[in-house]
Amino acid sequence: MSEVFYVIPRAAHEALVTAAYVKRGFGAKESAQAAQMASMATHHGIRTHNALKALHLDELFGSGAKVPGCTPNATVTKKATRFEAAEVWDAHQKLGQAVAVDAIERCIELADKYGVGTVSVDNAFHYLWGGGYVMEAAKRGYIAYTNCTATLAEVVPFQGKFPTLGTNPHSWGFPTTKELGFPIVIDWATSVIAMGRVQVLKREGKMLPPDAAVDKDGKVTLDPNEAVSLIPFGAHKGYGLSLINEIVAGYIGGSLPTIRSRTHVPGEKQACAFFFQVIHPEAMSSGAFAQGRTQGQNVKAVIDDVLGHGNEKCMLPGQLEATFAARSQKAGGLLFSKAEIEEFNKVASHIGHQPFDIASLPTG
Repeated sequence: MSEVFYVIPRAAHEALVTAAYVKRGFGAKESAQAAQMASMATHHGIRTHNALKALHLDELFGSGAKVPGCTPNATVTKKATRFEAAEVWDAHQKLGQAVAVDAIERCIELADKYGVGTVSVDNAFHYLWGGGYVMEAAKRGYIAYTNCTATLAEVVPFQGKFPTLGTNPHSWGFPTTKELGFPIVIDWATSVIAMGRVQVLKREGKMLPPDAAVDKDGKVTLDPNEAVSLIPFGAHKGYGLSLINEIVAGYIGGSLPTIRSRTHVPGEKQACAFFFQVIHPEAMSSGAFAQGRTQGQNVKAVIDDVLGHGNEKCMLPGQLEATFAARSQKAGGLLFSKAEIEEFNKVASHIGHQPFDIASLPTG
């Protein structure tokens, strides 16, 4: 039996999430940006990085932490650089979603002018769903990439014992809507599952997949309540991809992963780092495609070949998200489980906001 989802109007969801951030001292614009990104994640079925995850992250490691890792109303400053198509920002621990929205937009502006644009962000707070930023760029016709270092080091390196890496996601977006009906979005944590997924399974009373997490003694566990650290996917391959994020952050200004978002260490930096890149497809084109194809037709021919030869039932990255987005669109709102709505009502009660009446909500 498929899970029952209840429909909450997008505006009502964003009103609650925005109010929750404002209650914590954040500005109206940054709060609204965070709420909009949470809606985008839920609209596409990304339950691991919805508003509940975002607010929980801020409570534990952001504005609600003993040593705050996120500063309401902070102002981003741009560092001086001799490279016109590459910018470096100091986020001053501003709310990550707000910084990321502005960073991908700036990359698009740079790509329009120079063919490619990058923004590297130091002193950041986690931006949640990386796939959302590259998806937005891809829908507007650009190739986009982002990675970030996770809030905590929760992943044990390949053949290691102690968690020294973050879940460190990589996110790619490709402008294939004209050819496929949706943008290809390759977005993954470098652990078998994200810690957000552990939280979802815990909330829903479900077990973990095999070989995804370890308990406090370093033993593999299926119980989300016992999970302390995560395992990289693909053994040494996932480990290598996770390491990329830490090294990129090291070049930007990020420091030791094992002290990130933890007890203050004098003289150290303990925030996340982001990297964004946007490429204009024209900047990559040789103009010499076989059979007189256009660039878009050529990309479609490549994809068709990959999915041919008996592979017709294979799915493309981003297809599940597009399918869930169509479901959300048909339902006329955002889809949440009963457990998620109960958590939202706790948030509403805490800030004096009108709760959702689950008995009156339609299902979708």
